[in-house]
Amino acid sequence: MRVIIVGCGRAGSLLAAQLAAEGHDVRIVDRVARTRRLLPAGFPGQFHVGNGYSRTVLEAAGIEHADAFVAVTSGDNSNMVSARTAKETYRVPIVLARVYDPRRADLYRELGIPTIASVRWTVHEIHQMLLHRHLTPELSFGNGETLLVRSQLPGYLTGRRLTEFDIDGEIRVVEVTRAGRSLVPAHSTPAEPGDLVTFAVAATSLGRLRGFLDKELGT
Repeated sequence: MRVIIVGCGRAGSLLAAQLAAEGHDVRIVDRVARTRRLLPAGFPGQFHVGNGYSRTVLEAAGIEHADAFVAVTSGDNSNMVSARTAKETYRVPIVLARVYDPRRADLYRELGIPTIASVRWTVHEIHQMLLHRHLTPELSFGNGETLLVRSQLPGYLTGRRLTEFDIDGEIRVVEVTRAGRSLVPAHSTPAEPGDLVTFAVAATSLGRLRGFLDKELGT
């Protein structure tokens, strides 16, 4: 994956080092240049100096082709703005943010941004959320019995008809965003690389959908 991490403090630097060691393309952003020293010697990723919500800085870091974005600065406001920019402007498939004030967690959740509270923060937790598909509902209906979730399709599903992913009474594909354009798939529409698919799913079947999408990761 190409992962952009905003914040090169202790957590950001450890996460960057771990992901880079696993072969991921890591780009880290921090407004303080000297935080680069927290990265291990020979760190193979990129380091960009600037604000994590600056479009100029983010585009220099390659956000237009990013698979994941993690905001872990020491400020809730900075994390919120940068995470929203990644999700809403650049449509990064996986966006995670650290939150210090638990009262703000609901606001992040309303925006569809999963959060990691500082009191339970670990690099392991973020690592798991990045590598194991984290499905966050975009909308819920009724008392939460039916959810609308979006996920980028894994590569092993390329070429399959999108309607093959439907499970009667549990999961249904309702929309796909492809190359920035939205469409309602026809019966014969095949999955293409990079498709961002919207599923209507019964809350009780969310785990089943997650497992189906995670097959390529061997989880």
